Amino acid sequence: MASWRDLVGYVKSSYQVMKEEPDEVRILYTFEDSDDEREQVVVLFREVLDGKHEWVQIVSPCGLVSDIHLQGFLEEIGHTTVAGGAAIIGEHVVVRHSLPLENLDINEFEDPLALVAATADQLEEKFVGGDDY
Repeated sequence: MASWRDLVGYVKSSYQVMKEEPDEVRILYTFEDSDDEREQVVVLFREVLDGKHEWVQIVSPCGLVSDIHLQGFLEEIGHTTVAGGAAIIGEHVVVRHSLPLENLDINEFEDPLALVAATADQLEEKFVGGDDY
């Protein structure tokens, strides 16, 4: 993959796109091996560093800041998360991970995408008790 456009083309052919804007694609990630048909919203953002290096930021919400015990949440991420970290974006606690697009191979995108989605889904279940995102 060489550019944001290439990544968006791949994502549109592989996932259910919920919303698309020039530097953002929102998808519904479905866990194929899940017995209870769980899904997770994942947002892909195009970021440009130093005005020249394209990156993709993979973001998945876990719940509202007001609904999550942040210390326990961050401790859980510190003990169990392989890819991604936690952030607050607006009113939401999210799991996110960023990757450079230059020379990005598809498995270098797919694996972190799956990990971010699964981590956010598990944390949402544990700390919010539902599957709203």
